[in-house]
Amino acid sequence: MAKNNSQKQLIKPPVEVQYAAELESLRKSDKDNHKPENWLLSPKAVRSFILGSKNERGGKLNIPQKYFGDDALVERCIITLAGNRGLMLVGEPGTAKTMLSELLSAAISGSSVNTVQGTAGTTDDNIKYSWNYALLLAKGASTESLVPAPLYIGMKKGIITRFEEITRCPSEIQDTLISVMSDKVLSIPELGEDGFLFAKPGFNIIGTANTRDRGVNEMSSALKRRFNFETVFPINNVALECRIIEEQCAAMLGSEAQKLIDKDIINLIATTFHELRQGQSAEGTKIDQPAAVMSTAEAVSVYYQTALTGLYYGKGGISVDSLVQNLMGAAVKESRDDVPKLKAYFNSVVKARSKAKGGHWDEFYEARKWIK
Repeated sequence: MAKNNSQKQLIKPPVEVQYAAELESLRKSDKDNHKPENWLLSPKAVRSFILGSKNERGGKLNIPQKYFGDDALVERCIITLAGNRGLMLVGEPGTAKTMLSELLSAAISGSSVNTVQGTAGTTDDNIKYSWNYALLLAKGASTESLVPAPLYIGMKKGIITRFEEITRCPSEIQDTLISVMSDKVLSIPELGEDGFLFAKPGFNIIGTANTRDRGVNEMSSALKRRFNFETVFPINNVALECRIIEEQCAAMLGSEAQKLIDKDIINLIATTFHELRQGQSAEGTKIDQPAAVMSTAEAVSVYYQTALTGLYYGKGGISVDSLVQNLMGAAVKESRDDVPKLKAYFNSVVKARSKAKGGHWDEFYEARKWIK
């Protein structure tokens, strides 16, 4: 997909549109002959697109890093797909599983939008194909009256099909993938002898599953055997989490970023999320972990909402009172029982830092009045 002026009218452009120039630069400079059939980029170039690459010879190719986490995990994901195995990304909510699947799909197939969104109401029609019933009644079953769904499209074009939140789907719907992943053929009984769609090279499936949904609709052993599983863990480094919050919020705030990006407050919120997630402060104090997922994605949301509040209702800066109000919304969304846990964190860890460091930590402690 070519990048054009219409991108400015999109809230969230597809990855292949957002990074079209980078993908084109990588494609032109990709001289690696070890490229799986029908892949747009070689595995080395796919890695460079996701993890970043600098041209050490002073050339124009300078690809920024997009995914921050385990580099080895990204390499294993690429190798899994190059070997025609399905890839299943599992982990806590907010660990960038979807983002990673989008980046992989865009770099390999040039499209990240061939997607099934798993829900309790997902049916075979949403995954494989359905019918245009007007044409079906008028002309009978034919490829003309068939309405392709993402699995059909992926097999026909030789591109990746993304399956989001697969464990939200009923087990019998999940298992429709078993024969397709084993034999790389989709049977369409309504078309008779011509009702077989054989997958083109490049076809594969990237699934995501939320470990919080374990037990909702557990994948069958037969389906699990068709995938290589990779667990995406939360960011375990405060400095890296700060960088992610700063870069993502700066991108969303655009021209207003300069006055709304406060690195000290970003460090404060990243530290808070990290400690609530780990259940222990940097000083070694034990903390009761809230039931809510204190992910990096939630931290980005809390800071961004605080920045918008300052932009629209404040004096154009970051208000610590507003920050705590948004933190309250993130930390207590699962259960009101988490309110005492958040209060305890402020009355122990934040209070001690307020006395030791002052500054924003002092403001942070004073803003505990919003936790109620």
